[in-house]
Amino acid sequence: MQSVALLLLVPAASQAETCLAPSRPFVPSDSQAARDYADIIRQDFEAYISGIQDYFHCLEQERARAFEEAREVSQDYGRFLELVGD
Repeated sequence: MQSVALLLLVPAASQAETCLAPSRPFVPSDSQAARDYADIIRQDFEAYISGIQDYFHCLEQERARAFEEAREVSQDYGRFLELVGD
């Protein structure tokens, strides 16, 4: 019976997501270099804008996952306290 009760306390497997912010685009201070590499720099900015949107979405998902996990852990703790009679 005790082992069955302890199994109730084992949380379901949930993975925390690692959200990585994109690297900030580099803009050379030399105006000629900026013109020479304008297409590459523009692509870097577009990739950053797309990446930062994905990053914000990831953070929102991770926040929701962590909030749900904290709720479940709180419930598990309540059941644990009932089991030990506190």
